[in-house]
Amino acid sequence: MNRLAARLLAAAALLSAPAALSAHRMWMLPSATVLSGTDSWVTVDAAVSNDLFFFDHQPLRLDGMTVWQPDGTPGALQNGSTGRYRSTFDVKLDKPGTWKIGTGMSTVMGSFTVDGVEKRIGRRGGPPPAPGAARPPELTAVDIPANATNVKLAEVSMRNELFVTAGAPTTTVLAPTGKGLEFAPVTHPDELVAGEPAHFRFLIDGKPAAGVQVTVIPGGKRYRDAENAMTLTTGANGMVDVTWPAAGMYWLNATSTDAKTSTPRATERRMSYITTVEVLTP
Repeated sequence: MNRLAARLLAAAALLSAPAALSAHRMWMLPSATVLSGTDSWVTVDAAVSNDLFFFDHQPLRLDGMTVWQPDGTPGALQNGSTGRYRSTFDVKLDKPGTWKIGTGMSTVMGSFTVDGVEKRIGRRGGPPPAPGAARPPELTAVDIPANATNVKLAEVSMRNELFVTAGAPTTTVLAPTGKGLEFAPVTHPDELVAGEPAHFRFLIDGKPAAGVQVTVIPGGKRYRDAENAMTLTTGANGMVDVTWPAAGMYWLNATSTDAKTSTPRATERRMSYITTVEVLTP
């Protein structure tokens, strides 16, 4: 399985079932989210796993991982490495303010039938090729012939982001792009405190997104019986309030589906947003 296919399959798993029930979750875990001065480093682990923040399935590939400095310009990812179960990398926070680290993808996935044979779009399917034989190229939506039947296409997009702050928090990197499902927090994601509500807004195509399902899960699931997930839904203004029961790292996943597609013959748009936040003691 190539790197893009692995990432697409992980994203498809996230988008095809409620977050609290999904077998594998994609996540990034920073060594810290709030640091002082401009000579600090943050180390990030990145993986796809059964238990949050525990390495037991596969690494999250670093191709496509991007760093934004506090002014919104590109930053540098350093010391990247990918092992059997996780990837890891460093970011030097040499400018004051809030940095964004993230990856994402947008693709079309689905299937169609020609002459009684089902073919898949956006991911490899069928048995592996014979030894020495080349694997056929992945099909895209433009490869669907006019005589195809049982066409089932969905546009799939995902963002997985972190926010880390050196010194006082800033908001430039929080500005939305106006495309797809986005996180537009009112409470700064690096100013979260246990017992205090955080106010988060979600947007779709730049507008407040009502009815978005938001799942919040504390880390450490491997060491407790219950998931302790909070399942919330945004209101008409795209807002959701989260009151943190305790300090620690939390995984947040927002998902939404609509029919506002731009790909011919696609009938559904599936969107996911993922972040990890750190909640501190009062």
